[in-house]
Amino acid sequence: MSLRIEGASRRSSPVTITVDGQPVAAFAGESVAAALLAAGIYRLRSSPLAASPRGMFCWIGICQECVVAIEGRTVPACQEPVREGLEIVLLRNQR
Repeated sequence: MSLRIEGASRRSSPVTITVDGQPVAAFAGESVAAALLAAGIYRLRSSPLAASPRGMFCWIGICQECVVAIEGRTVPACQEPVREGLEIVLLRNQR
């Protein structure tokens, strides 16, 4: 299921990314955060102390709430563009 509004805007080419080993449809160039949100993935990590769910918050890379692991790097999902074959690991089960 996608939360995208079809036909509302021009999109780049469709691609497939992998999130925790599962394929997710996305569009090249959109932010990883936007792709995850459209796929219904809201919880990206857990807070270090209370293990509270964390996800997208500021959308400009300042808050670090949306960090994910991409190719061994921890990056804000809102600042990373989607490209074909991108492999993402959510940090929600790590403390």
